[in-house]
Amino acid sequence: MIEEEVMIQQLFDENKLTDKQKKILIAAIESFSEKGYASTSTNEIAKKAGVAEGTIFRHYKTKKDLLMSIVGPIMTKLIGPFIVNDFNKVLDQPYERVEDFLRAAIENRRVALMKLLPVIKIMLQEIPFQPELKEQFIEQIAKNIFQRVSTIIKHFQEKGQLIELPPESVTRMAMTNIFGYLFSRYILFPDGDWDDELETERTIEFIMNGLGKK
Repeated sequence: MIEEEVMIQQLFDENKLTDKQKKILIAAIESFSEKGYASTSTNEIAKKAGVAEGTIFRHYKTKKDLLMSIVGPIMTKLIGPFIVNDFNKVLDQPYERVEDFLRAAIENRRVALMKLLPVIKIMLQEIPFQPELKEQFIEQIAKNIFQRVSTIIKHFQEKGQLIELPPESVTRMAMTNIFGYLFSRYILFPDGDWDDELETERTIEFIMNGLGKK
């Protein structure tokens, strides 16, 4: 998992941040990730950062300004490039069987999720409620990955391994199952008694039972 201090180095021009600003940003990332934006008060962030609440408002007009000052760079500099470029390692490989592609995709997304868990939690919590963030996510991440995966799905349909539905529909169904499993595993029920290898195979089996060519 990327530490909050390292995130600050990667996301912001540290020379333009005061020591108090760094503490505020680190405290905000931790608090928004743990409790969500709506349930976190600026007073809580100030206490965690060891600053007066008024110090936050000297740098950020509102709590939303603080949120967007974090998630904007996160999307542009960290999550977008990391998720897209890292996933290309999977998408650029040739696979004989669709099951092998699904297995590689699940493992790749698992590793990415574990590395970026605090900030991904913030993104998942806030995308439905922040239109500008949703638009950024669609343009920088979703469209790129979705189009690449759809092309691979079409390839496996042509090989006779997947049913003949529009590739975009098959992609949505497969990705929904993969991300549903990972969301449950690492965000909803992280402390559950998980057998990751078994759950991966069960997820692939479930997808293939519905989408595999009989």
